[in-house]
Amino acid sequence: MPWPELPLEAWKDTCATLHLWTQIVGKVRMAKSSWLNHSWHVTLYVTPRGLTTGPVPYGERVFQIDLDFVDHELLLQSSDGRGSRFALEPQTVADFYARVMRALEKLDLAVDINRLPNEVADPTPFDEDRLHNAYDAEYANRYWRVLLQADRVFRRFRGGFIGKCSPVHYFWGAPDLAVTRFSGRPAPRHPGGVPNLPDTVAREAYSHEVSSAGFWPGGGPIDHAAFYSYAYPEPAGFAQAEVQPASAFYSQDLREFILPYDAVRGSPSPDDALLQFLESTYVAAADLGGWDRKSLERRRSPA
Repeated sequence: MPWPELPLEAWKDTCATLHLWTQIVGKVRMAKSSWLNHSWHVTLYVTPRGLTTGPVPYGERVFQIDLDFVDHELLLQSSDGRGSRFALEPQTVADFYARVMRALEKLDLAVDINRLPNEVADPTPFDEDRLHNAYDAEYANRYWRVLLQADRVFRRFRGGFIGKCSPVHYFWGAPDLAVTRFSGRPAPRHPGGVPNLPDTVAREAYSHEVSSAGFWPGGGPIDHAAFYSYAYPEPAGFAQAEVQPASAFYSQDLREFILPYDAVRGSPSPDDALLQFLESTYVAAADLGGWDRKSLERRRSPA
């Protein structure tokens, strides 16, 4: 089914391992990509089969890394026609890291990455991590299928905004699939403090006012898959705003609105339920924050 069950407890070990694998792949892209504002150069993207770095420059060559959650393999392709692949299967983070590095070397791609995970408490370097080693192919596939549906709806939501807006992309730090709208006005200096992430990165990411929404598999105070939406800076009254659907709530721990994934997949129209959440939380952020909505939004053409 398009919106499969994704109970965190059933795949939490695979989720934790896959999180670190995507960090390795994402850091390869980051190491060879030109800087983009708000760290947009580090993200991965959803594909019809999994996640990808997209084209990564390497001198006059270009390469790409794909995580395929249909055939369960990592595929590395180069513009000179060469390629390499290996199976996604139960293996330690250290072994996965070593296999990625060997695949790059095989194609004469010299890439050095920071081996310490970001946004993870008490991180272990990738090449030393032999604790995380789970890979449940069924749940990896379910996760990708959820990302595929969320990506599709997020893109529809993004189309109604003509102001500055991020792509729909996968940040491997959290990890989350996200889309962010900007008011165009500078924001107060971000306090930083994200675990194992330089404060300068967080401050540049939040240099301007945002309304941001996304999906993540769960963790911490939210022990289930969920959609989220927040504003930075958070305007007065945002936490008390009435948003849709009724199953959405404001988390004081996270300071953002949460919509449980199960509430979306169980609704008569998951697309409509998710769009209600995205639109109503954005309107709350924009209206309470005094955004110039008339100049930032596009009137939709008749269907």
